[in-house]
Amino acid sequence: MILLKAWASFEADKRIGGFSPQTLKAYLLKSLLLIDYFKDVEMELLDTDKLKEYLAVSGKHLKPASLAHRIRFMKSFFRWSHEEGYLSKNPTSKIKEPSRETNTQVFNRTRD
Repeated sequence: MILLKAWASFEADKRIGGFSPQTLKAYLLKSLLLIDYFKDVEMELLDTDKLKEYLAVSGKHLKPASLAHRIRFMKSFFRWSHEEGYLSKNPTSKIKEPSRETNTQVFNRTRD
C-alpha cells in the first residue's frame, strides 16, 4: 500500500475511534511532512534506516520534545499499518524517542 492511502485509512480509523480533533490535526500535520518527504512510496520500501534519515533531516531544527512527538506519531502510524496487515514488519520498532533527560536539559537551559 502506498503511504498516502495508508494515511487515509489510519486517519479514518482514529476518527472513528474517537481521537480528539486536536490530536487528529497534529497527526495530519505530521503525516503531511512524512508524505511530502517520501512522496507516493510503497510502504514496504520504508525501512528503519530511511525513517531515521527522515527524522535526522526533518527534525534537525526541532526541540527534543517536538522530535519526540513526531516519533510517537510515526510509531503509532507504522504499528497500526503493521497490525492492519499493510506492512510485513514495523520499521519503527527500533526507533527511540529523545531521552526525557535531554528534554529537561533543553527546557532548563531555555529558562536560565
